[in-house]
Parts: sequence; C-alpha cells; structure tokens
Amino acid sequence: MASNESFGGGTKTFTGPRLCAAIVDRLTFSGTIIETGSESYRLAQTKAKQQANREKQPVGPDRQPCG
Repeated sequence: MASNESFGGGTKTFTGPRLCAAIVDRLTFSGTIIETGSESYRLAQTKAKQQANREKQPVGPDRQPCG
C-alpha cells in the first residue's frame, strides 16, 4: 500500500479514528515503512495536467472561464 498522506492524516481517507488506527496497526505490524521524502510522481503529473487544462480553457472578456 502506498500513500502521500502521513499517518496523522489517515482519517481523511478512512472514516473514523478507530477504524484508521486499526487499519494502520494491521498494515504496520509486520510491514516495512519506507519514507522517500520526495513528492509523488503521479501527484506532480496530475497537478501539471490540471494546470495545463485550466490554461487551455477559453475565457470571456472578464477573464472568467466560459461555459
């Protein structure tokens, strides 16, 4: 399992603190945690693609996206 979220932010993904704690406990009990300290390649690509799409949108005279 891979995530860009820290363990403290797990309740954003899982609905409740107890559920999150149980899942993290099961995953980390016999697992190896590797922190690379770098930004996710997929996250960077998604952000770049979203920015490119925003720049391609036609804008009206008030510089607001049309449509």
